[in-house]
Amino acid sequence: MAPKITLTRATGTWVVRAGGAVLGESKNALELSEGDHPPVIYFPRSDIATAFLDSSPHTSHCPHKGAASYYSIVTKSKTIENAVWSYETPLANLSKLKDHLAFYTSEDVAVERV
Repeated sequence: MAPKITLTRATGTWVVRAGGAVLGESKNALELSEGDHPPVIYFPRSDIATAFLDSSPHTSHCPHKGAASYYSIVTKSKTIENAVWSYETPLANLSKLKDHLAFYTSEDVAVERV
């Protein structure tokens, strides 16, 4: 059975930081909830400083969302491999994910509501 997936507008202003720099801030982020997983914030690509992102050859596929492309974050001190993903052509039921980026949080990457 497929997990219940909901996609809503994330309330408030969201920021993503990596390597001591703010990569983006948005009042137009989306929040995706999927089954028992923690919610994921998707930032509009236009709200992210994409100059810090390098395309990765890594890909994955979700039967509920589609094929994901990945990006690494390049900071002054290091490259954070495959830390960002995007559904370039999401499945029809989640078409609003198009042109949005999500970030794996870690000690190097923070996604926060401000």
